[in-house]
Amino acid sequence: MDVEAYLAQIEQLLAEARPVPLSASVMVNRKDFDELLDDLRAHLPEELRQARWVIKERDEVLEQAERESEQLVNDARGERDRLVGETEVVRAARREAERILEEAREQARILRLEAEDYVDGKLANFEIVLAKTMKAVERGRERLRGRLASDELAADLDDLDGAEPAPDRAGARLYDYQSADPGR
Repeated sequence: MDVEAYLAQIEQLLAEARPVPLSASVMVNRKDFDELLDDLRAHLPEELRQARWVIKERDEVLEQAERESEQLVNDARGERDRLVGETEVVRAARREAERILEEAREQARILRLEAEDYVDGKLANFEIVLAKTMKAVERGRERLRGRLASDELAADLDDLDGAEPAPDRAGARLYDYQSADPGR
């Protein structure tokens, strides 16, 4: 008998069972039901048991394969990183980068020194111009002091003569000696 026939007998046993009053349950003869289940188990096809075993084995193999593939991927990544880090191309690129960096540092140092020299030269020129300007200011102040002294002297003379002072181009008052001297 095949599995389908046993399932049909179980269904018939349930259909012919007496109903329990006031309930959806039925009363089944336990001995008949147990015998039917034991026969079913005994007559299950070998392929079904093998299929269960194959499925179990498949799941285990898949789990093992997944673990191994993850390990292989991790190992490959580690190897890739190691190889990339050690290749001659990377070493040459690092050397070139160091050379370029050193060259840039040297150019920056030269530019800094040139800029300092330029600024120092400009400050020296400014110092010279400033010194000349200071001398010119000093001479101008001395002349002004000399003029003021001569203006004071002229004022004293004016007081004596009664002359009227005249304005100068720079705003200083100069005396008109022609009007102060009646003989002229």
